[in-house]
Amino acid sequence: MNFQQLRIVRETVRQDFNLTEVANALYTSQPGVSKHIKDLEDELGIEIFVRRGKRLLGLTEPGKELAQVVDRILIDTQNLRRIADQFASRETGRFVVATTHTQARYALPQIIKWFKSDYPKVHLALHQGSPKEIADMLISGAADVGIATEGLTESPEIAAFPFYNWHHAVIVRKDHPLLRVGEVTLEALAEYPIITYHEGFTGRAHVDKAFADAGIVPDVVLSAIDADVIKTYVGLDLGVGIVASMAYDVDKDRDLALIPVPSLFPSNTTRLAVRRGTYLRSYAYAFIEKVCPDVGEEAVRAAIRKNGGD
Repeated sequence: MNFQQLRIVRETVRQDFNLTEVANALYTSQPGVSKHIKDLEDELGIEIFVRRGKRLLGLTEPGKELAQVVDRILIDTQNLRRIADQFASRETGRFVVATTHTQARYALPQIIKWFKSDYPKVHLALHQGSPKEIADMLISGAADVGIATEGLTESPEIAAFPFYNWHHAVIVRKDHPLLRVGEVTLEALAEYPIITYHEGFTGRAHVDKAFADAGIVPDVVLSAIDADVIKTYVGLDLGVGIVASMAYDVDKDRDLALIPVPSLFPSNTTRLAVRRGTYLRSYAYAFIEKVCPDVGEEAVRAAIRKNGGD
């Protein structure tokens, strides 16, 4: 038994049992992957995967148990390296934060600036992705911390903590008729084409739910993951924008106007998340405390130690 065999088992599950993709991800050959799997099964005396001919279809019952143990072994191996690094070089290392465009652009700049100032020898990598990609990066160990509004409370392998609450707002051109309406309602919004976030991003589900609960079908003519794209097309008079309120900049968005509508859509909560069972360096806890000052290091440590099934 060796670590390459364990990595192959884990990657096979991640790649939905496609051995070609496993080989690509691990920079090896497909025959080599198949041989490692067969050697491990022969050594353990069990079949790990359900097969149809040469294709893998899923995990056997013992394979499901084994996959969980493999995951813990590889995480703990990574933890051993981090523990050694923590005590050998406290002020150096690599810290990976995975987040969405909205958080990277509007919520995190000052925090990132503080971190780079206080920990200049730590290489901070900021990866942008969808909420699902962020959760996957946490679970795989590719990211130390994830920050998003969606997708971080659904997996028992992830512990999430509230960062901040926010509301959507409406943005329009400064000559738009909605600015002359006393109170903007969902019905009034639905009279115009709407430009907002793509499904699964930045509270879009709350926007859809508000319209659905009111029995209104809005005309969403364009969706994007980037508030700056939404504002660009609002500026071209292609529709009314619904964005996170913090995405409006009074200095930069001079041709646009913000209409606060806190009662139209439910409040959203952006969260910071970590993977349970992982070992975090001291600078990671410092970052988390800066983002979530009301949580505290001990609460984060307790959540990380807690089994996801508890």
